[in-house]
Amino acid sequence: MSIELLMIVGFCLAAYSIVGNDVPQTLGTFISSNAHRPWWVLWLYTSTILSVVLMYGWWVSGTGDASYGRLETIPFPAEGMTWLYIVPPVLLLFLTRFGIPVSTTFLVLTIFSPSSLSSMLTKSMLGYAVAFVVAILVYRFVIKTVTIYFSQTRDQPASSTWIGIQWVSTGFLWSQWLIQDLANIFVYVPRAVPFWFMLFAIAVFVVLLGVVFYQRGGAIQNIIDTKTGVQDVRSATIIDFIYALILLVFKEMSNIPMSTTWVFLGLLAGREFAMSMHLVSVSKHRTSRNVSKDAFKLLIGLLMSILLATTLPWLYAWVESFR
Repeated sequence: MSIELLMIVGFCLAAYSIVGNDVPQTLGTFISSNAHRPWWVLWLYTSTILSVVLMYGWWVSGTGDASYGRLETIPFPAEGMTWLYIVPPVLLLFLTRFGIPVSTTFLVLTIFSPSSLSSMLTKSMLGYAVAFVVAILVYRFVIKTVTIYFSQTRDQPASSTWIGIQWVSTGFLWSQWLIQDLANIFVYVPRAVPFWFMLFAIAVFVVLLGVVFYQRGGAIQNIIDTKTGVQDVRSATIIDFIYALILLVFKEMSNIPMSTTWVFLGLLAGREFAMSMHLVSVSKHRTSRNVSKDAFKLLIGLLMSILLATTLPWLYAWVESFR
């Protein structure tokens, strides 16, 4: 298989696996709280934002960089694309089918640059901790009364104002996630992306988004649906806004890629713990069990990433030695 074909195959596999794993985490509350709407309405909205963010980043970079600078420390492989780099997205497809929310940042990028694992892990762990603490402080002390009110009135239809605010906050969050996680996909192509490939990439993403929304999030969506009140437009709006702000802060902090999965689950974990402190309907035992389960799944993804980063290059060299 030629290097160019492997590059396109790797890109498409990464896009398919990452969209299936990460998009439901980012847009999960949006999907849950808009389950009554036609899937194609949500698809058209998010596809429009995706197209604008992609083309804007590619245009303003001046060099054809579509990753918003996240790949500055991770160069394109000098030997070109090989089957070694195709393994991580294939494995990610397998894990996503079982609803395991692994970090695509660790699973994909570490195989391109094993030396970057330490800095990515440090930033991601900090992101989890910050999201966890912020969620506890916000939901326990700042908007405690609001969350109680939301819980008591969750069966009432949301006002048009809240619906509008939610769609704006979702667009904000979606743009920040794209800026962070585009690196996990565009790592498969040269850093100066041709215009024709950008059009191809947008078409691929739009089609894959359609699949996600048609399936209402897929297996990963189950993790979001188990959280308290995410079907409520008002609660979903606050979650999305806090998540987007945290991603924005870390985006400005440095260009080192980080796991948005860790930030998202840290936010949900802190929120659940805070709400279990003042809502009778939220079981502390169930909250601890769910948070521990999510953390265990993250640990599985991290261990697999480290295993891949250390063993795949050795396996590749061993196989190639017989040629």
